[in-house]
Amino acid sequence: MNKIAEIFTSLDYGPAPESPEPALAWLQSYDNRFGHFINGKWTKPGKTFASENPANGKVLAQVTDGTSADIDKAVKAARAAFPAWAALSGYERSKHLYAIARLIQKHSRLFATLESMDNGKPIRESRDIDIPLVARHFYHHAGWAQHLEREFPGMAPYGVCGQIIPWNFPLLMLAWKIAPALAAGNTVVLKPAEFTSLTALLFAEIVEKAKLPPGVVNIVTGMGETGAALVNHPDVDKIAFTGSTEVGKIIRKATAGSGKGLSLELGGKSPYIVFDDADLDSAIEGLVDAIWFNQGQVCCAGSRLLIQESVEERFIAKLKKRMASLRVGDPLDKAVDIGALVAPVQVARVRDLVKKGVEEGGQVYEPDIDLPKGGGCFLRPTLITNVSPSHTVATEEIFGPVLVAMSFRTPEEAVALANNTKYGLAATIWSENINLALDIAPKIKAGVVWINGTNNFDAAVGFGGYKESGFGREGGREGMAVYLKPKWEKDLKPATKAAAATRAKGTGVVSEAGDGIDQTAKMYIGGKQARPDGGYSRTIHGPDGEMVGEVGEGNRKDIRNAVEAARAALGWGATTAHSRAQILYFLGENLEYRADEFARRIRAQTGESLASAQKEVAASVERLFAFAGWADKYDGAVHNPPGRLIAMAMIEPIGVIGILAPPSRPLLGSLALLAPAIAMGNPVVLVPSETSPLSMTDFYQVIETSDVPAGVINIVTGGTATLAKTLAEHDGVDAIWCAADAEISTMVEKASIGNLKQTWTSRGLYYDLSDKQKFEGDYFLRRATQVKNVWVPYGA
Repeated sequence: MNKIAEIFTSLDYGPAPESPEPALAWLQSYDNRFGHFINGKWTKPGKTFASENPANGKVLAQVTDGTSADIDKAVKAARAAFPAWAALSGYERSKHLYAIARLIQKHSRLFATLESMDNGKPIRESRDIDIPLVARHFYHHAGWAQHLEREFPGMAPYGVCGQIIPWNFPLLMLAWKIAPALAAGNTVVLKPAEFTSLTALLFAEIVEKAKLPPGVVNIVTGMGETGAALVNHPDVDKIAFTGSTEVGKIIRKATAGSGKGLSLELGGKSPYIVFDDADLDSAIEGLVDAIWFNQGQVCCAGSRLLIQESVEERFIAKLKKRMASLRVGDPLDKAVDIGALVAPVQVARVRDLVKKGVEEGGQVYEPDIDLPKGGGCFLRPTLITNVSPSHTVATEEIFGPVLVAMSFRTPEEAVALANNTKYGLAATIWSENINLALDIAPKIKAGVVWINGTNNFDAAVGFGGYKESGFGREGGREGMAVYLKPKWEKDLKPATKAAAATRAKGTGVVSEAGDGIDQTAKMYIGGKQARPDGGYSRTIHGPDGEMVGEVGEGNRKDIRNAVEAARAALGWGATTAHSRAQILYFLGENLEYRADEFARRIRAQTGESLASAQKEVAASVERLFAFAGWADKYDGAVHNPPGRLIAMAMIEPIGVIGILAPPSRPLLGSLALLAPAIAMGNPVVLVPSETSPLSMTDFYQVIETSDVPAGVINIVTGGTATLAKTLAEHDGVDAIWCAADAEISTMVEKASIGNLKQTWTSRGLYYDLSDKQKFEGDYFLRRATQVKNVWVPYGA
């Protein structure tokens, strides 16, 4: 039998290698040694480290380890280039982005080959998925650049953006960050991952060919210290980071109080849910893509298989058979399914976690397939069964070709298991019952949900996570928004001396509660008036120093009780928007009935004229009405990405929001923050003005007459700094808004890293919350919501 006949009989794959020669020739053109790309020019190589091919351990090139001086030089170049770049018309920036997209397409094979050699991923993935998506992002954002002023009126670029990207998708992550940043009018200093810097350096050539002005894009290579220098540089206006949750928390802490914009796309432990009515063969193929794509080195990898018990045995048998047919080998071989992990240290980490899984009782299956001879960072695809939700392999991100399997009986149990994680990046649902799939999708706490498919990405559809998977989005309208800020923010001034004086005067005398008739205003927790846990009260003085009342002195336990009540009320987010609107209207209506009473209370606390106090009450009523009107109008969109798919962008509440109201405007200061939060479905723990809290302790009487469900609004009075720290540290709080001085604001941002809360702080600047143009729209609505994109295939 001849060789061709044998192949048709055995159906064995033959080698289909991609030549490395063009990529090697490009590296040789630089003598295999690279400096940085700063201000449109290449620097001389400094102290270097090796960039190796993980498939064979051979050194591809020497890359410069950037210093703080290199970062400073790059930031200065970006700062100098920013005014002219931002002043270009959207059309002019659009042409540059279009030119980049075309050049990437023209050199796509070189990019794909170099990416696979440097990263270890199969060439068919880099060739057919990564590089086309890179070009797509630049094309897509060329359009945003031209339509920016029309679609984002009143918004401006941040300025200099520091961007730090990971090694799993080196060029794609570059595109996700640079394209929207440039479209918005920012300039960029980008640090690629130390393992995979080469395609970023090749991209620098594209920047030259596209004739971008010098300094608009700067690329500085290096280790972790180089990234830290970029994060900590005082003249960087925004940091965008993709990487591990641990490093994301370090960056959150480092930027606290700096005023820098921050977006984080972090780790994941994504559930892959298979119901018993699913097309099991299709689900198997989807699972191969979900966990063994890019060797499992994907932040949104479907690494937790949740399979309905009735089909578990059959599904696992099919899965093992399919695993045995996967081919592990040379990434440049087009017939290979799984390439090399990025580095030996990553191989060691994965093996250690698998070993830990065995120690905890897991059963490991690896198919009996050959690994390439001669070294390289290769691992077989791995399945671990007999796992419980508390096992290390079920909770920690492994970031390798390892799948963990568990079973469930009911849809409710599937949701509970899926959400039993600190992460919330992505999820996959397989079911032939579209009603079931669309019922489950909104219940999953993740930023992306794929139905009957997985790993769908497009520049028009936002990508990003919930919880400790980070905040901010990449791609789509929401991805553009994170590179823009309101123009008026740059003109904010420090809070007035008068406001500071009022705050100092209102610290009051803390006195122990007496034995007489208690006339101290109580707190409001879980729909009930509550005395302070500590039994202490705080005296509130008017501007003349006379006592105007007393409030409870809240402590850690009061905050704990309020957060528990708020979490019990998370169903508020599932209440129809129409119903939430009606309740906000009731609040406004009932407040207006008592307008004179509230005006007199404001006057007693602040010394304002009665007319001024009446205006504040009227503005508060109007603000409640404004967000009642927004409740059923601030909604999502349906995207139409390439392919037979739609992506539904669903606007969802963040969860429990802790609010620390400003010291001024006793009523409006609280309601301007409270109203958008509850309009969007978030339960709230509110700490009113420390100096003038009586307006909000009076307000709970309005709450009680307005059909507000118990736990939706909770009010704890006391010292702002003390209660802010407790709220920021509490893992039951999902976001925190803090209108306080710079010291408290910084503390809140640092203390929030435990569960990576989303934060808004005033940093001691004066936000005039009475300004309807600024604060009756999406400024706080955006901060009260997060976008979940649900991908749904259609057609036969």
